[in-house]
Amino acid sequence: MRPSPTQPTALQDIQVPIKLKLAALWTSLMFCYIYGDYFGLWQPGNLEGMLKGQMGPLGATTQPVLLGLSVMMAIPSLMIFLSLVMKPSINRVANIVFGLIYTVIMLVSMPGAWWFYVMFGVIEMALSLAIVGYAWRWPREQASG
Repeated sequence: MRPSPTQPTALQDIQVPIKLKLAALWTSLMFCYIYGDYFGLWQPGNLEGMLKGQMGPLGATTQPVLLGLSVMMAIPSLMIFLSLVMKPSINRVANIVFGLIYTVIMLVSMPGAWWFYVMFGVIEMALSLAIVGYAWRWPREQASG
């Protein structure tokens, strides 16, 4: 039966599963990381430093430094998928731990940063803390019996 044109109807709202919420938060977080780093290339002196083999406060560009940064950025990238497929008990712990770690990383990297980076950093911390919050409050199944 179709509602009459004069009768208001409510918009449909679906319950989004926790795993999808977490994957979406990690995805949003990764976009902010990427755009923040991309815009950072436009800061005066950054490209010149890169051409000279320097990575800002990290010093010389070396294989161990690049490997460490690659691991650091691979984890949130993988959490997009892993949040969808890991068992709930492991998933919850991983999201809490990594969400807190990436919040701390942003806190450490923000002092003295340009405004755009601070803006992205605040958003990134809000997203990573939302990950922690959703994982902390992971819905429990009703005990049968």
